[in-house]
Amino acid sequence: KNGGKSTWMDARQVLTVEASSESGQVDVDYKVSSQRLKTWFENHPDPGIVVMTGFIAETHDGTPTTLKRNGSDYTATIVGNLLTASKITIWTDVDGVYSADPRKVVNAVCLKSLSYNEAWELSYFGASVLHPQCTFPAMKKNIPVVIRNFFNLPFDGTAITSFQEDREFLASRTNQQDQLIKGFATIEDVSLINVEGTGMVGVPGTASSVFSTVRDAGVNVVMISQASSEHSICFAVKSSQAPAALEALNEYFAREISRGHLSLVREIPNQSILAAVGQGMCMTPGVSAILFSALAKANVNVTAIAQGCSEYNITVVVDRENSTKALRAVHSRFYLSETPIGVVLVGPGLVGGTFLSQLQQQASVLHNDFNVDIQLLGIASGSKMLADPKGIALDNWKDTWESNKSDLKWEVLEEALVDSAVPNIVFVDCTASGDVANMYEGWLHSGFHVITPNKKAGSGDLGYYQRIRKISRATYTHFFAEATVGAGLPIMNTVAMLANSGDKIQKIEGILSGTLSYIFNTYDGSMPFSEVVKQAKALGYTEPDPRDDLSGSDVARKVVILARESGINISMEDVPIDSLVPAALTDCSVDEFMEKLPEYDSEMAERFADAASRGEVLRFVGVVDVETAKGGVELKTYSTQHAFGQLNGSDNMVCFSTRRYCETPLVVRGPGAGAEVTAGGVFGDLLKLAAYLGAPS
Repeated sequence: KNGGKSTWMDARQVLTVEASSESGQVDVDYKVSSQRLKTWFENHPDPGIVVMTGFIAETHDGTPTTLKRNGSDYTATIVGNLLTASKITIWTDVDGVYSADPRKVVNAVCLKSLSYNEAWELSYFGASVLHPQCTFPAMKKNIPVVIRNFFNLPFDGTAITSFQEDREFLASRTNQQDQLIKGFATIEDVSLINVEGTGMVGVPGTASSVFSTVRDAGVNVVMISQASSEHSICFAVKSSQAPAALEALNEYFAREISRGHLSLVREIPNQSILAAVGQGMCMTPGVSAILFSALAKANVNVTAIAQGCSEYNITVVVDRENSTKALRAVHSRFYLSETPIGVVLVGPGLVGGTFLSQLQQQASVLHNDFNVDIQLLGIASGSKMLADPKGIALDNWKDTWESNKSDLKWEVLEEALVDSAVPNIVFVDCTASGDVANMYEGWLHSGFHVITPNKKAGSGDLGYYQRIRKISRATYTHFFAEATVGAGLPIMNTVAMLANSGDKIQKIEGILSGTLSYIFNTYDGSMPFSEVVKQAKALGYTEPDPRDDLSGSDVARKVVILARESGINISMEDVPIDSLVPAALTDCSVDEFMEKLPEYDSEMAERFADAASRGEVLRFVGVVDVETAKGGVELKTYSTQHAFGQLNGSDNMVCFSTRRYCETPLVVRGPGAGAEVTAGGVFGDLLKLAAYLGAPS
């Protein structure tokens, strides 16, 4: 293009190799090749730019041959070694070496630098790096190898150098964890072969027999793991080679198996290998803990583990179906933040929208101060959905939702989440839908967390509730529902705190409805009860149909939830409710109900007068009597000196009588309804989840 002088070199005139009978590769005769290269330049004193063929060479007897796998790259590093070049550049169609396969991890980063050893390890586990054979000629003379992209010339690419030269890059990183692990890679579709038995313990040569038998069967071993007890040896092979390995081992050890010295030789199929590579791990405590914690919190089980004493590599075996999930979990832990969380909001209404507004306000603080990275990955309503594995911007989520939502298909939404790089995903259900609540069990089984103010699961079918709790206890998936009782008030947390600290709850009494709290705090006999209800409806304190509040069913749901959290297995049908809806007005229209309610004012007036004569007030309460294992909802009277008698406005109040708080109950009081406080309770559960997943306190 530029008109410069160039000379073509036939690599066969320079590179001399000999075949290796054991490896199937070729070995370069550097002494002969160096002399031949010197001769070539003597014959071409002014070559200008030398253009050399790659991939080919010749043997000592002059027979043309190839350099086998990665032959062109190998040619470049061999010639770089022969010339003692200052740098070798490999031009390809990718920007360089990535921290993980970008087809599986969308936010994988292109590494600026790798050591030779790190490149070897990553290449072995399938990463798009130079083959180890290609780096060896450069490593012998400490020549940097730079991988660059023909189609992205401004990009610097990845430099593969000695570890000492790589330290400058490591020191420049602001996040210390970035210095520990350089990259992650996987080998898919492998099987574990497990050989175990008491007859192996202390018997010299067992491992040698195992692996020589496998070698003779033509099977390549990818990874080895052995317990220090010597009771078992397991190793990984490609799934296609597992039958040959099993047949050979069962035949070789037939006598030992028949005599009981070996209990079994078996295959564990459908596995994948995940490798974490980085020389920064060497002599650094806690790296394995971070890795395994990330896997555990992503609900990924580890089948086998291997690590060499060089500490350059930690290798784990996981179920193949969890391979990508595991890769994303560990990559996010080391490259994104300590605690990456993806949120899927179900119900973008008043409470859900308020929750997203609160999340937007605090997102930068959580990221900068606590290294918690929260991304909105999806939104779903009763009939529409929106999913973006790369995240939905919080500052304009409403516009994005309105412009891009499509018909709701739960399976499509969940499949989209699988493509996200975020390993910890939580469904936040801000609906009151029983259908959505019935999906919690499946979500938890799939490794998704659930946060909700929806009372349907906590107060619905007892067996379903117990299954949800069992899954949450048995796995690293979490179900949080603080806002189901008291909105943002720490009521559910208080129940858990008392139980976990060894206290014994005896009774819980609570004014659990903001609507009924307002009605009975306002009802002082100066106006009819029906007028107070009418006023509460006009102010927006009641549901559109006030009977939804006056029936006491909402309070009963909260009683059931509190009872279950206190260890009492009751259901809605076990809770007697003192409904404030006259039986004759149960089935009429809302307008007719409001019109006829004054006909029943006298009954409430009598109850009020009776209480007032004793210096007491009326309060609509939910009661959980732990000692008798019963719950109830009723209109009760309390002294004006009681905490309930001093309540005002629409606040909730819950009194806990326990073994420790027996003379003076523990009281929690505050707003128990409204979008802001309910969303605040949901947000509090999200922060609790972040803490459980490893965020600093």
